[in-house]
Amino acid sequence: MIKILHTADIHLDSPLTSLALRDEQLRANIQSATRSAFVRIIDTALSEDVAALLISGDLYDGAQRSAKTAAFLTAQLERLQVAGIPVFYIKGNHDAENPITGEVTLPDNVHVFDGRGGKVQLADTDIWIHGVSFSGKHAPDSLLNKFAAPVSGAVNIAILHTSLGGAVGHDNYAPCSVAELAAMGFDYWALGHVHKRQVHSEAPWVVMPGIPQGRDIGEAGRKSATLLSIDEEEITVTEIPTSVVLFLSHAVDLSGAESDDDIRQKIRADLHEMTSELGRAERTILRLSLAGHTTRHWHVLRDRDVWFETVTQIAEETGRLWVEKLSFALEAPRVASDKSATEELGQLMAKIAAEDGFVAQAQAEVEEVLSQLPSACRTALLSDPAALATLTDELAKAGSEHLFASMKGASE
Repeated sequence: MIKILHTADIHLDSPLTSLALRDEQLRANIQSATRSAFVRIIDTALSEDVAALLISGDLYDGAQRSAKTAAFLTAQLERLQVAGIPVFYIKGNHDAENPITGEVTLPDNVHVFDGRGGKVQLADTDIWIHGVSFSGKHAPDSLLNKFAAPVSGAVNIAILHTSLGGAVGHDNYAPCSVAELAAMGFDYWALGHVHKRQVHSEAPWVVMPGIPQGRDIGEAGRKSATLLSIDEEEITVTEIPTSVVLFLSHAVDLSGAESDDDIRQKIRADLHEMTSELGRAERTILRLSLAGHTTRHWHVLRDRDVWFETVTQIAEETGRLWVEKLSFALEAPRVASDKSATEELGQLMAKIAAEDGFVAQAQAEVEEVLSQLPSACRTALLSDPAALATLTDELAKAGSEHLFASMKGASE
């Protein structure tokens, strides 16, 4: 049995972006999460006694020069060198942007494929590793023509950084189809670039391992590397957990809660149960929502700031959970047919918020506030042409809902 570990898109020193990082303790603990995930990969390679480590591009994150990153990377790869484990690495688009990619002298056990492509036999085995790196920051065309034919009678593994047919949130690089990969005759395609893990095919294996450490709620859930076990010519794959910080969305059902004590008890029980299910040393950043039906509906919405602080403290009691954002998806109580003045006012506010004149004025005021923010913050909030309208609508709804809840909470 020969084992090989496959990873990609490590993005060393890529910052984790989260409002929860305002917590000083949390920020100190996870500022090096991408490094910690890479250490787990190296630890796994050693504990599983693998024959090789494959890195399918984007080992680095971007154009920032970092001597510390270079020293860290060299030290980790030397751990494999001491154990006699070779590393096969192709450069992706982010690697091509990074100055230290070409300046760091990697240990002798690391083979970096260039843009012309090539193949290397794995020690004394009948396994051949093929790879093609990006020659520059972009690869708008397919790189499949740079791969030599598989070696006859051997197990052939190909390493490629590609978006395949395209993926949301990822540039369309080195495009190709799963059918085209299958037709090439390789036994395993070790892909990289798309951050969501997916096994596209099992005959042959076409595996996108995903990013080993999520960086925000858009990369939620546990992340992993892929372990290949090769027995003669048969290959099986296993997911190996790598992430040290999780981003998760979670809802707490408050149905049946008749008092604030009941609500706190439900939240505490739910979050402590979640903590018990976490893996080793995992810290979790939550986007939490309060859902269900409770007689305290309006009071919770009225006092949402208080509840955010309450939920935050309950989460931090666990030592493993931090709340990034709290939203409210509570079911509104049924109203009697004879509407109260408060309910009529609520309907009126909703009607006004939808009027063109109000929308235009509200957008202008929101745009004025945004103009006072640093450009990076504005870019994050206004990611596309429709973002201003969406943000204004969300703020208007939140404001009218809060006012309505304040009136209802005071009257009940």
